[in-house]
Amino acid sequence: CHHYTNKSCEECLKNVTCLWCASSGRCVEYPVRRVLPPADLCELRSARWGVCWVNFEALIIVMSVVGGTILITLGVCCCCCCCKKKSKKQVSERPDKDDERAARERERRRVRQEERRAEMKSRHDEIRRKYG
Repeated sequence: CHHYTNKSCEECLKNVTCLWCASSGRCVEYPVRRVLPPADLCELRSARWGVCWVNFEALIIVMSVVGGTILITLGVCCCCCCCKKKSKKQVSERPDKDDERAARERERRRVRQEERRAEMKSRHDEIRRKYG
């Protein structure tokens, strides 16, 4: 990489292991043990790697914004899906509860009607016995 010092950024970055420092015009080995180049090697706003038109500072900001947007979008989608499932579950449970209530009410009415019929029958039987 030192061979490309004081040459153009494009020539330096043809080799993917090289880092171009725009402020000093140096081409240096990219410090692979570290994610970001140290400040004594090159400032973030002057460091170029891969392409000459993007510096590390802009790259970090853009990646943070994109990552944050993706995380927020995933969170909103998960919340929407959960709320949708809950509302579907509640809607599907309501008819079951309504059906159960209606069935219980029908059963009560049927029992009351049978009691009334039995009572009326006993009255009629009583009247028949009384008047022959």
